Amino acid sequence: MSWYLAVLKNYVGFSGRARRTEYWMFVLFNIVISLVLGVIGAVIEQGSLLGSIYALAVLIPGLAVAVRRLHDTGRSGWWLLISLVPLIGFIVLIVFMASEGESGGNAYGSNPKLAPVLG
Repeated sequence: MSWYLAVLKNYVGFSGRARRTEYWMFVLFNIVISLVLGVIGAVIEQGSLLGSIYALAVLIPGLAVAVRRLHDTGRSGWWLLISLVPLIGFIVLIVFMASEGESGGNAYGSNPKLAPVLG
């Protein structure tokens, strides 16, 4: 949970680097919360209204953590646009996000594994 909250606290931070754990925990919590909101929306017969509001609320933090994750692998945040290429772009982006970050410092900052975890 601390990883998820750390991303929300740095919701407009597009600079720096994000560890794999930070990114994937944020994705996992988003999936779980979206499923719960989908069930609640179905029970109260509001369809996908709750899920849509939540998706809009985490759009900017999601983009920011994705850009920081790409920075950790030594890539520019503009690589997110590769997801616009049907099927292949999404696969390439998942490979980038799952790749090990650069071990030392790079143009985007120092190695986040060497920094203490906030929480």
